[in-house]
Amino acid sequence: MIKASLMYPYAEGARFDFEYYTDKHLPFVKASLGPALKGLTAEKGLVGGTPDTPPPFIVCGHLYFESVEAMQEAYAPHAAAIRADIRNFTDLEPVMMISDVLIG
Repeated sequence: MIKASLMYPYAEGARFDFEYYTDKHLPFVKASLGPALKGLTAEKGLVGGTPDTPPPFIVCGHLYFESVEAMQEAYAPHAAAIRADIRNFTDLEPVMMISDVLIG
């Protein structure tokens, strides 16, 4: 299983519309990627590693696929539209990481 993580770094004063992200963006991504997408989760950062510190990321979104090739094939036709929609909910640039899920 392959996981694509899109993590939005915490920045004081950054704009992030959680309602748009969960109610519009993620369903749009899910519909765009179709059956190649095996699962999707999103996490809202609450606090950093020590009390009273901000989280390193405001939100982390995780998309699961059978393989990197399946992910790339599903994403390529919709890449521009998915990327363009990011501006509708944040002014942050996501950090992306593709990983091999070892336990899950």
